Parts: sequence; structure tokens; C-alpha cells
Amino acid sequence: MVKGSPSTILDLSKNSTDKQYWNDKIKELTSDGLRVVALAYKDVDESVDAIDKDKINDLTVSGMVGIIDPPREEARASIHELRMAGVKVKMITGDHPDTATAIANKLDLDSVVKAITGPEIDAMSDDELAQKIDSYNVFARTTPDDKLRIVRAQQANHHVVSMTGDGVNDAPALKQADIGVAMGIKGTEVAKESANMVLADDDFADIVVAVREGRHVFDNIRKTIRFLLPTSFAEGLIVVISILLGQELPLYPAQLLWINMVSALTIQFAFIFEPPESGIMARGPRDVKAGILTKLDTFEIVYVSALISGLGIWAFDALTSRGLPAIVGSTMALNIIIFGKIFYLFNLRNNYPVISKYFFQNKMAFYIVGILILLQMGIIYLPFMQDIFHTTSINFTYGWLIPIIMGVIVLIVTEFGKFIRIKVLRK
Repeated sequence: MVKGSPSTILDLSKNSTDKQYWNDKIKELTSDGLRVVALAYKDVDESVDAIDKDKINDLTVSGMVGIIDPPREEARASIHELRMAGVKVKMITGDHPDTATAIANKLDLDSVVKAITGPEIDAMSDDELAQKIDSYNVFARTTPDDKLRIVRAQQANHHVVSMTGDGVNDAPALKQADIGVAMGIKGTEVAKESANMVLADDDFADIVVAVREGRHVFDNIRKTIRFLLPTSFAEGLIVVISILLGQELPLYPAQLLWINMVSALTIQFAFIFEPPESGIMARGPRDVKAGILTKLDTFEIVYVSALISGLGIWAFDALTSRGLPAIVGSTMALNIIIFGKIFYLFNLRNNYPVISKYFFQNKMAFYIVGILILLQMGIIYLPFMQDIFHTTSINFTYGWLIPIIMGVIVLIVTEFGKFIRIKVLRK
């Protein structure tokens, strides 16, 4: 008794077999998304006690079995979300092309499902396959070598390729892919060792979570860099501009050290707790060859650093010109830099206007700002801190009201810049 691929069994069957009849039945089953196994037999002498491969021929076909392997409903939802995110999902299978096409349609794999078989791939050169690979989204009757060539052809077209698999036969393609993803439960050790990631529960939906979380982490890293560079440059610009103007430095070295220290311990951590933006999975994939910062980001870094440093120097000069001690002006300038950072934080948190339903989304940011303000009160009003950082107790107007007003100015200017950025990106 023999079971196997319908096409192979029919090739080994008797010449009298009505192959057209069976092919019609195969078509009928595969069009419903069923996997088809052919069953056949051959009468042999009772004395035969071993199988001779060369004598497996002239089989009598018993029938075809259609086995349903329905796709999970969550897989369909996951594929839809990946398509929304600009990720193309393609199916590689050993099944009959009609079966694979039917399942692909049930999964809503793409707006148009087009299949190609392993033998058709074998007939193409590597260059031909690279030229035509984007036209297909279902690869049926494939071999391990076909899988490897499919991955390489996608990479030849400068696509970032993620390959999922669980068997030894998948290992070469998993190794070749930019991101090899192996199954943790039913995956072989060879597949796991060849992959970059292992799904602990073999759930395709985890890949969607990974894409979302990857974009979330990248966004927060980018926001952190966009925050650090202009605020750090602002501190340096205050020193440089003051030297060029030949005036007294608004900030002491110890105060510059304090600004960097409290920023590193407090305000930078606010971005870690920033939740993903609502449209994070609706945007297209970014260009991996592009840098982290865009030209718009570079322009923003320049004008924000100039704005914060300019406000600090102007306020210091305005105060000292009225005859107030330099230590009072320096303490006020210190607070201006800190409040400039605080208000710039709220501008950078997301791509929505600062006053919106997302304002209180990251509650941790408010706790962090509260801690920062307490630290500022300590450096201004505690005597031993005054001695170390050259600060002094100042009234509410100079110490808090003017710095808050300067911070609001930073927020208004950067919010206007955000509005322009959104318009440019949408265009």
C-alpha cells in the first residue's frame, strides 16, 4: 500500500488509469483549500518480505483524500495588520499550487494572489527570478534550494527579508534572511540555531507584535536623540556665544555639569515610558539606508539649541544690566535651560498637538518632571547646594515665573515647527 503526492502516485499508476478523471478530482479538492494525498496499492506475491523501490510501479489508484488544514482566524487578522504596515507576506509551501492559492485567498494574503511552483523557479536563472519575484506571493511545491533562492532574489531587489520556518530544510533560508524566525515549540534545533529570533509559542501574531514594538522602540530612541542634541548644544552655545561677545558667562561649569546630570537621571527616562503612537502600524516601512535623523531633524536641532541658549543669555544680560548680582542672573539662566528642556520634552512626546487627548497618556513624564523640579528647588534653596553650584535663593519672578515663560516660548516655537513638519511629511 502506497500513499503520497497525487502527481507522483499517478505517474506510478497503471497506464489504464483514467488520469484526467483523477486530475479533475484533485483540482476539485485543492480549489477548496484541501491538502490532497493519493492512496494506491499493488498486489505482490506472499513470499515478498521486503520493499524494492524499483518495483513500485503499475499501481492501482484507490482514491484521493482531501485533508483540511484551516488557517487560524488570528493569522488573517495579523496578515491584514502587516499589510497595513507596508509588510508584504508571502507563502512558501510544499502543497499543490491550487491548495496554496485557495488558502492564500482565505487569509487575504494580497489583493491579487499569484502562485509559482518549484519546477518553474528551477527553470529560471537567478537574474530572471529576481526580476519576476515581486509578481508572486505564493510559492508551491518548493524545495529547500527553492526557498534559499527565493530569499536571495528578494534581497537582490533590496528588500529586507524575514523568513519563518521550523524544519531542517528551512535552515539555509533562515540563515540567509535578514531576520530568520524559527518556531520554538515544533521547530528543530537546527532551525532555531539558524534563526535570529525564536517564537516561544509558534504564534504568527507575535511577529506583528515584534514589528509594532520595533517601531515603538525606534521612535523613542529617535525622540531621545532629538531631545539630547539640541538641549546639549544649547548649553555649549551659551558658553561659546558669551566668549565671542566678551561677556561674563551666564552659567558656571558646575551648573553645566548639574544640567547634564539631572537630565540623564530624570527627563531622558520619560521617553522610555512613552506609549506607541496610534498610527504606528499604518505608516510605511522606513528606508533602512537612511540615517536616524532627517534634514528636518537637523534643522530643528539648530533652531532649538539657538532658541534655548539665546533666551538664557538674553535673560541673564537683562537681569545683570539692572544691577542685580551675576549669581542671581546665573541661577535664573540655569532654570531657563531646565524649563526649556521640560517644555521641549512635551513637544517631542508625539506627533500630535501638545494640547490633545494624548497629553496625559504618559503619566510617568509628569512624575519625572516633578522630581526634576524638586531637584531644582534643592539646588537653589539648600545652602550646601548653593556653595557647590554657585546658586542663590531668588524670588518667584526671577527664579520661576520668567523661566516658565521662556519655556512656554520654546514650546510655542517648537509646536509651530511640529505643525510644519507634519504638513511636509503628509505632502
